[in-house]
Amino acid sequence: MKRSEINAIMKDGLAFLKRMNFLMPPFAHWSPSDWKRKGAECHDIIDQQLGWDITDFGSGDFNKVGLFLFTIRNGKFSDLKLKDGKVYAEKIMIVRENQLTPTHFHYQKMEDIINRGGGNLVIRLWNSTPSEKLAQSTVTVAMDGVQVKVKAGGTITLKPGESVCLPQRLYHRFWGQAGKGMVLVGEVSRVNDDHVDNRFFDPVGRFPQIEEDVAPLHLLYNDYAKYYRGLAASGKRRGNDCTCH
Repeated sequence: MKRSEINAIMKDGLAFLKRMNFLMPPFAHWSPSDWKRKGAECHDIIDQQLGWDITDFGSGDFNKVGLFLFTIRNGKFSDLKLKDGKVYAEKIMIVRENQLTPTHFHYQKMEDIINRGGGNLVIRLWNSTPSEKLAQSTVTVAMDGVQVKVKAGGTITLKPGESVCLPQRLYHRFWGQAGKGMVLVGEVSRVNDDHVDNRFFDPVGRFPQIEEDVAPLHLLYNDYAKYYRGLAASGKRRGNDCTCH
């Protein structure tokens, strides 16, 4: 993806969020120059992988296969072992009409997907087999506390205000329903680490390869190492035992 495209997606997304009366945290608006002035007080943002995450999954066509995400709060995998660890996460996402997020599941993350407003979100579901294939068994999920059964590869549709709980190892793919407009999607989950916890059924590029044709408007969380002097001073990324690519 070109950086200019990512910047435009951010601007469009912020405008949509404003129309939906969803307010972003202050660091969402920091510029690269702002980040260069930040110190150790911001380590939690780095350690917990908070912030912007715009991806086309390596498709080269964001509008067809892609997703707008922003991680608002998160813990670390190491917190899952602690009695008082921060074991939850929250994201806000924007899904465009017919814009596909590819089929995947999470090894440890259980998540609630919530339609916060706008259009309708369509989700296709499969159980997984022990060998991580698509199972042909009936899927059972809880939609706002009500158990719903769906045939393998069947879909559910979340209208504004509706939600579904997706357990670990449940394959899902989703998109915005045609003719209904963009969808504001919330995610409340266990700790999230997109570097190690995603299992895509077909190989994809989770994070985009970026052509730096212009300067960043706001930093993606994989950009922090280039601008945040707190990381440079420590010489390594703190937090989870995985490398930022």
